Amino acid sequence: MTTTTTTTTTTTTTTGRVNTNTKWKQNGITLVGDRGKGNELDQLDNPKGIYIDDDGSVYIADENNHRIVRWIPDAKNGEVVAGGNPYGNRIDQLRLPIEVVIDKKNNSLIICDAGNNRVVEWSLTYPQNPQILVSNIFCDGLAIDNNGELYISEWRNNKIIRFQQGAKQGVVVIGKNGEGDYLNQLSSPGNLVVDQDYSIYVSDRKNHRVMKWLKGAKQGIVVAGGHGMGNSFNQLVYPKGLIVDHLGNVYVVDPSNYRVMRWLNGSQVGSIIVELLSCVENSDGMCLLDDISLDRQGNLYIVNTFNHTVKKFYIDD
Repeated sequence: MTTTTTTTTTTTTTTGRVNTNTKWKQNGITLVGDRGKGNELDQLDNPKGIYIDDDGSVYIADENNHRIVRWIPDAKNGEVVAGGNPYGNRIDQLRLPIEVVIDKKNNSLIICDAGNNRVVEWSLTYPQNPQILVSNIFCDGLAIDNNGELYISEWRNNKIIRFQQGAKQGVVVIGKNGEGDYLNQLSSPGNLVVDQDYSIYVSDRKNHRVMKWLKGAKQGIVVAGGHGMGNSFNQLVYPKGLIVDHLGNVYVVDPSNYRVMRWLNGSQVGSIIVELLSCVENSDGMCLLDDISLDRQGNLYIVNTFNHTVKKFYIDD
């Protein structure tokens, strides 16, 4: 097996095991949360964003526990690596964190501290010294490119903002034309990916599509969805978690349809790679899928916010 080097982009996979024909086993194992909702170290409460490190460690934004937890491979319990104090707005507190990525250059966590309308940095080397990177921002998605620059999706103002390392002011790179459904607009942008060519992919939720913006482009390209809300193979409903592989294929959580879909690079129609049939069969729809990620072996992780779990789906060899 040949595996190319992993980039610092937050949800881009470059593992050689993932290709246009890859399939995943449909019965996932519960990696975290098989004891149900709670605040113990083997429990979650409304998990949201997820990040898989190169060593297989899983970082989870545990929203209602106001903390970031890390699960190392084969562990029975997680450990709190940020927050975990009673919620609040002190520098050592989080409030409703919903996204987390790792800044490899600084060995630190970058966290969307949504309840405090800020983005914070929490060092993994010196965790006692967190700092506020951006204040007064309605953050949702985060990504870091190969230069270490930070991208933030601001859902309320329908913008993607880029911050250079150490900069106090960001630059609006997408969203200068206000809210809308034209190719130069977004509506409630969420999860982000920045690839090796500095193209930006964003879950454009209220437009029920995923957009790709080439570096410096004045308008985006629809790479998934974009045909209104629905459950056909060319449709999405409020898309969430997002991955782009080394071939430019797009993987996206379609939460209201209880499925994860893949759009091959350039295709107008997607395919289902994981469908949670238990959600479809239950009249109460006891699933609320949020984020996804892939590890270096190509295994797929899905966050189910409603059931307070993270499930792992192995590649089907």
